[in-house]
Amino acid sequence: MIDILHAITPGDHFSPRTGSAIPTVVDGLATAAGRDGASFRHVVILDRTTMRPRYDSAVAVEFEGAPGPTRRERAMDLARGRVGIPRTAVARYYAPVAEAIRAREPAVVLAHNAPVLARLLRGTDHRVVLYAHNELLRTYSRREAGRMLGGVAAIVCVSESLAERTRAALPRDLAERVRVVPNGVDCERFFPASDGSNPASSRRDGPLRVVFVGRMVAEKGPDVLIRAAERLGRTDLEILLVGSQGFARDAPLSPYERELRRLAAASGAGIRFEPFVDRSELPAVLRSADLLVVPSRWDEPSGLTAAEGLATGLPVIVSRVGGLPDVVGQAGVLVEPDDPAALAAAIGSLADDPEARRRMSQDARAHATAHDWSWAWSKLRRVLDEL
Repeated sequence: MIDILHAITPGDHFSPRTGSAIPTVVDGLATAAGRDGASFRHVVILDRTTMRPRYDSAVAVEFEGAPGPTRRERAMDLARGRVGIPRTAVARYYAPVAEAIRAREPAVVLAHNAPVLARLLRGTDHRVVLYAHNELLRTYSRREAGRMLGGVAAIVCVSESLAERTRAALPRDLAERVRVVPNGVDCERFFPASDGSNPASSRRDGPLRVVFVGRMVAEKGPDVLIRAAERLGRTDLEILLVGSQGFARDAPLSPYERELRRLAAASGAGIRFEPFVDRSELPAVLRSADLLVVPSRWDEPSGLTAAEGLATGLPVIVSRVGGLPDVVGQAGVLVEPDDPAALAAAIGSLADDPEARRRMSQDARAHATAHDWSWAWSKLRRVLDEL
């Protein structure tokens, strides 16, 4: 049996209590691999202080973490990179991860968002695959990227949009090692309302519920949804924004979160806020909705929430940015990012057309079941078989 070692960001939580993207991906792939009966064992390398309970889909190997780089150290790393000197602060941060990996038998190492591990593990018998969930090389010259990643066996990107930007930042020989493995979705945990009714129709009394789920940060665009609701000025809609800046319900509101509440109060629309919910509660939140909106204004590499909305059978409206169009395919509605008028028009059109919502609900679930974690694992398995 071959070990696949998942090296996630030090300090990240491999726990169902959070909605953190990389652990969700690791759990989805490892669970699907277990069902596949594949000859791989999935292991996740974890800071011992991280949150419990943990997913049981992968074996946890713990290490004693190092302090993260300070703002000054990150700036110094950037300066070092520009003159061709190794970035020492990020290397120090990941050194305990590398040590934990070196102590194990040769394996495939999936370095999630961690280009530095390719250099730290150079000279070992481990086969390192950089697994890019975000645009990782924006601060790297092509020459530095080549020095850093010269030994990688492959570079996996979670969308074609991200792969294009990654290839453009790499020397030709490394660009040829880029592969696309889109994220899947858990269609067993996320499913339409259990009563069999259409989640996109009038299955309950009251206003049509439009839901945003995600971190309350400007990049995710919850303010765009609030401004769209103000433009609509409808009493037959309820806007629910679920999430916090981080992963704690009781954390103080950030300045941006306070601004969102000010905008909501001034809008005159029916807008309600719900702080961060544990991931175990998220399926029920989505099943209570009629529409899901993902109004990101940044190049979202993939968009797990959009896929989970589809799996729940929801009509999903997403920004035409990054990998979001690929996630929803023909099953979702695309709008221009940072455009409240366009978003308002899309919401209003669906609110006024129950038949369109019914069709979209059926298409959404069908699209999700065809792109679940087993589908994603099959694509990753083909990449691993090439190594």
